[in-house]
Amino acid sequence: MAIPLDYETLRLIWWSLMGVLLIGFALTDGYDLGVATLMPFIGRTDEERRMAINAVAPHWEGHQVWFILGGGAIFAAWPFVYAVSFSGFYLAMFLVLAALILRPVSFKYRSKHPDPAWRSRWDWALFTGGFVPALVFGVAVGNVLQGLPFRLDSDLRSFYAGSLLGLFSPFALMTGLLSVAMVVMHGAGFLATKIEEGPVLDRARRIGSVAAMVSIALFALGGIWVAMGQMGFRIEGLIDPMGPSNPRYVPATPAPGAWLDNYGRHPWMLLAPILGLAGPLVVLFGIRSRNHLINLAGSSMATIGIISTVGLSMFPFILPSAIDPQSSLTVWNASSSQLTLWIMLLVTVIFLPIVLAYTTWAMRVMFGRITIEQVRTDPDLY
Repeated sequence: MAIPLDYETLRLIWWSLMGVLLIGFALTDGYDLGVATLMPFIGRTDEERRMAINAVAPHWEGHQVWFILGGGAIFAAWPFVYAVSFSGFYLAMFLVLAALILRPVSFKYRSKHPDPAWRSRWDWALFTGGFVPALVFGVAVGNVLQGLPFRLDSDLRSFYAGSLLGLFSPFALMTGLLSVAMVVMHGAGFLATKIEEGPVLDRARRIGSVAAMVSIALFALGGIWVAMGQMGFRIEGLIDPMGPSNPRYVPATPAPGAWLDNYGRHPWMLLAPILGLAGPLVVLFGIRSRNHLINLAGSSMATIGIISTVGLSMFPFILPSAIDPQSSLTVWNASSSQLTLWIMLLVTVIFLPIVLAYTTWAMRVMFGRITIEQVRTDPDLY
């Protein structure tokens, strides 16, 4: 079968698509997680909390498509990355899944009983379902930047030397809190476009402003930490971007500060951290000017910039190894075959636009603000 794209180009396309899927998940389900995290703090009464719940209730299930697509793409396009990351983060994944399971259960059971204590407990379950995944996803990114404690033997078996508690290092906790601040800012921005003017929206604006300032501070701190800390890897030797995938004996070595190298070689990449810092400033401007669309656009800019900064800083690394750098997984040594990547690309070209069209259509059809009066009178609302 003749393949019109060479192996190197296909690998770059799928590395980019992996970033697109992660950003898609963060932009869509990110505001669901953010609103869930905000739940106990923006609603003083049951009706106020129901406004926030019904702002995201029509969308959150559809947004899980991005989560599933991301996992499936990693499995099919980067099988070694999938194997090492899912085995290394095994307990962390269970923690995330347990927290995510609380969300649909909370949506379904919260309004089944009018008892305030019953509903309050489910509100805190919703908070857990938003806060814990956001924190753990950020902690995972922090660990990837530091390098994971894994090695591959001659038979390409993966051996992970870490633990669940070991994931929560100071730097990883900082990136976890940045992730929480990012989704809270995004969730507050989404609420500004979905609920009526009033005390709930005022509280969301205030918390969104704080989250924006925290995002700027933690993102800047993370950049300084990476530049001055003992983290970063560099390929010291030749690696063939067109060669077959072989995750052993990559000529990689630890190199403190190396995560900044790409910005010197490719200045256009600086656009990512600039977006990561400018986005929260746009959020603050949108909140001050009471322009809700600018607010949401700013939180979206920040999300795209922060996630892109991680990927561009690490390129071509995907999962560096802290205990055996030669076992590190990169864009060039951890992909599926050229034929597999090509067939997957054809499928993606067909179905990704469908997912985007459906998401856009659903947002358009269900556009409109939730009001206290609707919550009181509409029997179809949670």
